[in-house]
Amino acid sequence: MSGMQDTSDSQNTSEDPTPTDDTPVKKGVEVIADEVKRLPNGPGVYRMLDENGEVLYVGKARSLKKRVTSYTRLQGQSNRIIRMILSTAAMEFVVTQTEPEALLLEANLIKRLRPRFNVLLRDDKSFPYILVTGDHTSPAIVKHRGARKRKGDYFGPFASAGAVDRTINALQKAFLIRTCSDSYYENRTRPCLQYQIKRCAGPCTGEIEAENYDGLVSEAKAFLSGRSQLIKKQLAEQMETASADLEFERAAIYRDRLSALSHVQAHQGINPQSVQEADVFAIHQEGGQSCVQVFFFRTGQNWGNRAYFPKADKTLEEADILESFLAQFYDDKPAPRQILLSHHLAEQDLLSEALSEKTGRKVDVANPKRGEKKELVDHALLNAREALGRRLAETSSQLRLLKGAAEAFQLSLTPRRIEVYDNSHISGTNAVGGMIVAGMEGFAKGQYRKFNIKSEDLVPGDDYGMMREVLNRRFSRLLKEHARDVEPAAAEAPNAEEAENAGEDLAQSASEMPAWPDLVLIDGGQGQLTAARETLEELGITDVPLVGIAKGPDRDAGREKFFITGRQSFMLPERDPVLYFVQRLRDEAHRFAIGSHRARRKRDITKNPLDEIAGIGPTRKKALLRHFGTAKAVSKAGVDDLAAVPGISEATAKLVYDHFHE
Repeated sequence: MSGMQDTSDSQNTSEDPTPTDDTPVKKGVEVIADEVKRLPNGPGVYRMLDENGEVLYVGKARSLKKRVTSYTRLQGQSNRIIRMILSTAAMEFVVTQTEPEALLLEANLIKRLRPRFNVLLRDDKSFPYILVTGDHTSPAIVKHRGARKRKGDYFGPFASAGAVDRTINALQKAFLIRTCSDSYYENRTRPCLQYQIKRCAGPCTGEIEAENYDGLVSEAKAFLSGRSQLIKKQLAEQMETASADLEFERAAIYRDRLSALSHVQAHQGINPQSVQEADVFAIHQEGGQSCVQVFFFRTGQNWGNRAYFPKADKTLEEADILESFLAQFYDDKPAPRQILLSHHLAEQDLLSEALSEKTGRKVDVANPKRGEKKELVDHALLNAREALGRRLAETSSQLRLLKGAAEAFQLSLTPRRIEVYDNSHISGTNAVGGMIVAGMEGFAKGQYRKFNIKSEDLVPGDDYGMMREVLNRRFSRLLKEHARDVEPAAAEAPNAEEAENAGEDLAQSASEMPAWPDLVLIDGGQGQLTAARETLEELGITDVPLVGIAKGPDRDAGREKFFITGRQSFMLPERDPVLYFVQRLRDEAHRFAIGSHRARRKRDITKNPLDEIAGIGPTRKKALLRHFGTAKAVSKAGVDDLAAVPGISEATAKLVYDHFHE
């Protein structure tokens, strides 16, 4: 990996003089041809940038000169590559010592920069692991995510937190290992409920000898390391011995532990005989979308699976998408000893070499043709096909609802981004505004926003004023970060002919979430709608459709009244799917706003007035509270009384007194 670190100084950024009004901006083949003259024949990574400096594409090459030269000819290129070339205004390069280093750097840059013309790994959440702690005399078994900073033994990855929870729950019954925190453990004077229900051996109060508890921990590690059959055999022998000695209560304990271990393996589905450690990948493509299904096998056990839906141009082949996906997938996680694939990759050996170099041991990347490994790949492919089928059905249903909303609210375009706003407070206190977002793929929770109402001029409980503040802050920032120079219809929604000429799928293009909303729903009636419209008009925004949703008589769901400027208020038919859709959007906004309000209220309830005094840290705060009992008593104390507290100087006492007696 030293090559990438040593070549940071060798980055060659194209000289791009700032053009004047009289100087045309160079773009496309001309820019690329100019760069080729200065490129080496060695391996490296290149970036193509547009005229705004945004990265269009990141690629790697065995020979930078040869690869970039291929972009100086438009003949024979796909529509996707032609659009990329014509949009290129500058290029940047990083030279590496080897091609595997270039592959790893390319994957890292793609994940970080998210260029529009690359295959992008979406929903890349971290995987949970099981950790048997190693920094305590009585190890605990816990769920872990993130960096492996804590000392101990890690087992995973598991496909979901639920799989980890189920496994830990069964391991508690089987091995009686504690799951409590170290601080809870240290403060126990008698066994807790976990001991009473036979899910912990009770090491905290000496219910089990340290040596015996270590034996249980060793058995758990052995089971998680793949020696499950050996552990089950030993438990069965101990159960039979206890039964022969007429110690039926002890025999019952071993029986229950055996049952718990069987429960773990019963939930794992496939448990291969010939595969100890492998990740199995399969990709299926349909309807312009792709699904990559990955199964995790560790120590001969199936630890779950997860489906991914990478963003990729529909013209790319399945193998090309899978190849780019794999490099990004292992950018931030260790690779197993074996990776099984449904498709043969053009650079399969290079990927194996790069991952082996990264992990420090041999990583075999294979495309099995027969036997149990082929069965595992076929099973993953079946799951990929079914997962993509479900997603296409959901997308189709969502598209119908969005089209229905466009018709009901007389929109010129099918909305790709809907924003819903709601406020929550109690008599004006802890007021919070909430914004939720929905689009082609349902709720986009990563784009939700909450707004703590800050204006001091608002009358407590002024819902109109709160909505004005929320919308003003939201759209002022939107104008600053995503200014619109053209109408959304021209900028955001290519027609079918344009999409076909560009080589894009219209439905896939529509699923990309734009920055600006195509429809804004306000939880409220005519008054809230008027406040929202006036706020946007003050910002010069008149082309964003606004709809107010007023609750029906007696707040009955299904009898909502809708308000649109320039139209009479109206209601949708009671069983109209669009009505249910809008109700779901409003209820989600309500849930999000209330949740944010409750979290803020909880923080304020637990907040101590002493926290607001600059210079009073945890130690001095504890000393004051220990001496006076409550923060209220501290606020009533005189300077001399405050100075009498150990650790509180006269200057600090004066500071505290002045804070409460300004």
